[in-house]
Amino acid sequence: MLKIGIILGSTRPNRNGEQVAKWVLDIASRRDDATFELIDLRDHPLPHLDEPLPPMLGQYQHEHTRQWAAKIAPFDGFVIVTPEYNHGIPGVLKNAIDFLYAEWNNKAVSFVSYGGVGGVRAVEHLRLVVAELQMADVRQQVALSMITEFENFSVFKPGSHSVSALDTMLDQVIAWSAALASLRMASAVAA
Repeated sequence: MLKIGIILGSTRPNRNGEQVAKWVLDIASRRDDATFELIDLRDHPLPHLDEPLPPMLGQYQHEHTRQWAAKIAPFDGFVIVTPEYNHGIPGVLKNAIDFLYAEWNNKAVSFVSYGGVGGVRAVEHLRLVVAELQMADVRQQVALSMITEFENFSVFKPGSHSVSALDTMLDQVIAWSAALASLRMASAVAA
């Protein structure tokens, strides 16, 4: 069965992303076409990128990198939950992505974002980053407005339209994860 990781891309105190990621996990866990696991970056504290060699070489020198690689490698696809900070993605999320290379390759990725305008600029940034990692980003995204879907900008209250968008996005990331399985297997054999 396909395994999809839900990456919570913020580590800020009082972050809204935890409510959003748990909502994604709750909706996703009702499905029977994949298994889902929450990956909270707080549980994987990485220093600012400190590997002496480029991740593309796969020669990780530090134990924290090897542990992060072991966490990410088994997944077939991902849902990244991200806020938008200053029209971009959180530094901690970019740093976590940059630590690895092959562990991301030939996997599908989708995005759930939140912010003043739904976090759409952060997702546009992420789409450029994941393309370089040979990931297939799906079209559907869930963009949550801090104005309409968070009471007092802090209590998450998703609308029914967001549930529908999430279902469509999950359909797409699962389909693409399955479609890319042969590429992942070919890469594993070649390694």
